[in-house]
Amino acid sequence: MNRKTVLSFLSLSSLLSACSVEAPAPEKIEPAPNVAASSLVTYEGFAGPERVLYDQERDRYLVSNVNGDPTSEDGNGFISVLSPDGETTALRWIESGQNGVQLDAPKGLAVRNGTLYVADITRVRTFDIDSGAPTGEIAVPGSTYLNGLSAAPDGKIYLTDSGPPRGTLDAKGTEAIYVLEGGEAKLISDGTLGRPTSVTWTPSGVLVAPFGANELYRIDGRGKKQQSSELPLGGLAGVVSVGSWLFVSSWQASGIYRGRLDQKFELVLSEQDSPTDIGYDLQRNRLLVPHFTTDRVDVFQLE
Repeated sequence: MNRKTVLSFLSLSSLLSACSVEAPAPEKIEPAPNVAASSLVTYEGFAGPERVLYDQERDRYLVSNVNGDPTSEDGNGFISVLSPDGETTALRWIESGQNGVQLDAPKGLAVRNGTLYVADITRVRTFDIDSGAPTGEIAVPGSTYLNGLSAAPDGKIYLTDSGPPRGTLDAKGTEAIYVLEGGEAKLISDGTLGRPTSVTWTPSGVLVAPFGANELYRIDGRGKKQQSSELPLGGLAGVVSVGSWLFVSSWQASGIYRGRLDQKFELVLSEQDSPTDIGYDLQRNRLLVPHFTTDRVDVFQLE
């Protein structure tokens, strides 16, 4: 090989090296969190517990209690406070009829900027997160069964309307997803949504678990379905994100599913009667499961 050929070869090698593109690193897949077979802690004495929310800043669990017909404005609802060590701090911390509080059938809960938001049939009631004192309400015209709430880091709060009209859980009513901004509810999606029940914000989008279907789905900023997964059974009532994994409660399965969107879900907790809107204690890596018909909350350790 002469000198000219060597120089040409070296020039070509340098060009190819400069133009080469490194192959992307393979996606790091987190190991699937396992769930302990038996509950770590069981709290009892509730009245139709619908939602358990981990209040991270105050390190406590908040529980909404319907206490009666979930469609009726009967003034029976209340909010409980639990400590993670197994004690019921205040069974009726916020109680309808006390200290100017009106609560009928509280369901979804969310905390944002010192305010507790509570979904209550056709309005979202607000309370001071420290004292529990009522601070106002946001009416949602046209709604019939407000249910799930989830606060996003940008200040938006997502809200679902599952649809059953007052007086019956079987008849078809409205179905919608709203976002709370500036003290009002703005509709972002309606139509056939499978009776959206639980909603949770994740970095990849807002996830919705519908009670009237077995399809877990994500919505975009315009309320359009983007990704979905079919679970073996429906009656979906709660969804939480644990890293890149999702846990979903199902009334029809009487249990909890684990999986990823667009992938297969498997039942990891069975014999869980009437599991509703589940929560996640991210400090202790615990799954919080309310049982609507048996008036208890179970805590399971994730491993």
